[in-house]
Amino acid sequence: MALEEFIDNLAKRIIGYVESSSDKSKKTITFRTAESRSKTTDLSLPLEGHGSQAVMDDIDEFLKQCVNTNRGEFMNPLWGGLNITAFAGEVISALTNQSMYTYELAPLATLIEQAIIMRMSEIIGFADGFGTLTTGGSNGNMLGMLCARQSILPSSSKTGFDGTKYVAYVSSEFHYSVLMSANVVGIGHQNVIKVACDEKGRMKSSSLQEEIDRSRANGLIPFCIIATSGTTVRGAFDPIGEIAAIAHDESIWLHVDAAWGGSSLFSSKKRDLMHGVELADSVCWDAHKMMGMPLICSAFIVKNERILSSVCSHGDVAHYLFHEENKDIDLGRYSLQCGRRNDALKLWLAWREIGDSGWAKMVEKYCGLADYLEQKIVEEPNLEMMSSREWTNVCFRYNDQSGHSDLNYLNAEIRDRLLKEGEILVSRSNIDEDVIIRSVISNPSVSAEILDRLIEKVKLHASEIISGIPPTN
Repeated sequence: MALEEFIDNLAKRIIGYVESSSDKSKKTITFRTAESRSKTTDLSLPLEGHGSQAVMDDIDEFLKQCVNTNRGEFMNPLWGGLNITAFAGEVISALTNQSMYTYELAPLATLIEQAIIMRMSEIIGFADGFGTLTTGGSNGNMLGMLCARQSILPSSSKTGFDGTKYVAYVSSEFHYSVLMSANVVGIGHQNVIKVACDEKGRMKSSSLQEEIDRSRANGLIPFCIIATSGTTVRGAFDPIGEIAAIAHDESIWLHVDAAWGGSSLFSSKKRDLMHGVELADSVCWDAHKMMGMPLICSAFIVKNERILSSVCSHGDVAHYLFHEENKDIDLGRYSLQCGRRNDALKLWLAWREIGDSGWAKMVEKYCGLADYLEQKIVEEPNLEMMSSREWTNVCFRYNDQSGHSDLNYLNAEIRDRLLKEGEILVSRSNIDEDVIIRSVISNPSVSAEILDRLIEKVKLHASEIISGIPPTN
């Protein structure tokens, strides 16, 4: 198949997939077990290739079976939807196939990434901030902890690190990546101290101070506090200003995990959710979440460039890559990765298209839709909110007013039937011991009409479960 024909055929499939996202007769997900898919889909890698037409057939099969994350009914994780401008940037990045470790190999891409980091630093309030694009919030949290370790023990990256006495503090509703980071940094899971939260799921600064005092009394060394701006389940924002005051008094590094909530900084109406973020030492912020960039696109921003440089220092042993004349601009000197794709172009193009004001309108639109869904839930006698809201996470459950139902079983089964039905995809989670249904609004295709259907679907499935009617799918 000639190049032009191949691209034409590919373009037809791309357009068809995008158009299918708004087709109400299509499903968001076709639920099948892994065993079933493995048995009915040819996944073998042949000794002799099948040719380019077979490639198109394989693409057709993949598109048929994948979850359609572009649909407005996709409200499960902290991302979703399609930004067509960012998609164009993704295509061009793959086409040009640059690696971001040196200016020599990615000249304009390097400058674009620097421009993005500079602008995000300004928005956060870091006058001389620096940073790097990363694989996501998990990587950003790890970099934050590594920088914290470097700040308290500069020799650790060269001479090694005995982390048995060093402790980090997180809210009890922290992201699980912190435990992975603790493993990599060298303190282990047991030295991650979970600080009590208030009724809204926010770290209590008074409890933080108590835990720090207790640690010091036990001979432990506090070196890092991780505040969360937008927790995964509730979307809660820790009080950064209060936490920063403690961090500064105690000389402890403060990292803010704003992977989910960082976009609030665009909106004058929502920015106060991250009040005090400028007092932090480092911040991670995922553009592939609420900003709608194709995965992956995430930033790690640090106030002190020297700290990040020290963490990522390689002693200039890669003489085949890094040279003295470009030492201040080669991005590979500030990244844990060597080979790294150009994730900056898609964000830069999208940002140039809509500007800060466009991001602000997007944030406020999503928050408005979350307000709408919350109000619908409050108005329904058999539905109840399971947490107060600050962001676009809406946590609720069906509450059988007869009192005869196991509410955890009931709500788990409602979500299971929604999943297998395949139209609307929301998540199942827990708040304390309660099973809840969580809808996350971060998709440009979400509408009030879709949210109305979600409510009606939940009520219908609940009624059928309570009545003993088996699922139809």
